Amino acid sequence: MAEKSRILIIGGTGYIGKFIVEASAKAGHPTFVLVRESTVSNPDKSKILESFKTSGAKLIYGEIYNHESLVGAIKQVDVVISAVGTSQSSDQDKIIAAIKEAGNFLTVKYGEFQRFLPSEFGGDVDRIHAVEPAASVFRVKAQIRGSIEAQGIPYTYVVSNGFAGYCLPTMGQLHLNATSPPTDKVVIIGDGNPKAIFVKEEDIATYTIKAVDDPRTMNKILYMIPPANTLSFNEMVSLWENKIGKTLEKTYILENQLLKNIQEAPANFLLSIFHFIFVKGDATTFEIEASFGVEATELYPDVKYTTADEYLNQFI
Repeated sequence: MAEKSRILIIGGTGYIGKFIVEASAKAGHPTFVLVRESTVSNPDKSKILESFKTSGAKLIYGEIYNHESLVGAIKQVDVVISAVGTSQSSDQDKIIAAIKEAGNFLTVKYGEFQRFLPSEFGGDVDRIHAVEPAASVFRVKAQIRGSIEAQGIPYTYVVSNGFAGYCLPTMGQLHLNATSPPTDKVVIIGDGNPKAIFVKEEDIATYTIKAVDDPRTMNKILYMIPPANTLSFNEMVSLWENKIGKTLEKTYILENQLLKNIQEAPANFLLSIFHFIFVKGDATTFEIEASFGVEATELYPDVKYTTADEYLNQFI
């Protein structure tokens, strides 16, 4: 059996990063997490770091704004996964520069640097028709893709589509500050018909780690489109109604009103995300061609992903 790649995860204590660290260690990869020294003294983060160490992951002190520490960390691994937050998307050019510098060392000592997975973990930034403020974020991520390819760095872009934890627990009612699925009334974004895709965060991490040593995902976009989780807003609500045995009173926020809401609250990033997911249906409006992409559930049929129906059972 081929030796598993050594993986460095940057942004490991973040929302999706902690799942990726866990999946990497669980899969038996030598797993390294880049950590700022100040993070250790953060009570919330320190608990996460302890869980990393318990799982077998090793902490490397450094940060993307310290070039020397970043290069030193990359020299120890074969694969770099960035899970940095939205505010740091543009700073991934520092990771690209460090990979290029460390790559010469890797070629001599270990063999070719295997690949870089930048922080995407959402929609396909080259195929989304987003409005602001989401549009600016996706432009930055698209520019990072361009920089990776211009530098000749091997890559896999992870298009996980919708985080189940963002939409399913509240049935998309985040704009109402909901904390659980509705039991009386539900607000539906758009007319409720375009298809969206939801993937549980643990499954996103599992598919991501499966891909790092797979030649089929080299220089490709890895799309996550679980068939049972490709649902319209109306279908999502129907699933929930069937579970609680009740028909909810429905109100629809159509596109014109949604755009107005976004303009009046430009800092509401999630509403602009909901626009391209639930109104435009951008996750399901194109075909995946072999020239640029592969689909995770087809590549890894052995992975038992959590269906949206199963996910909702925890709220009954």
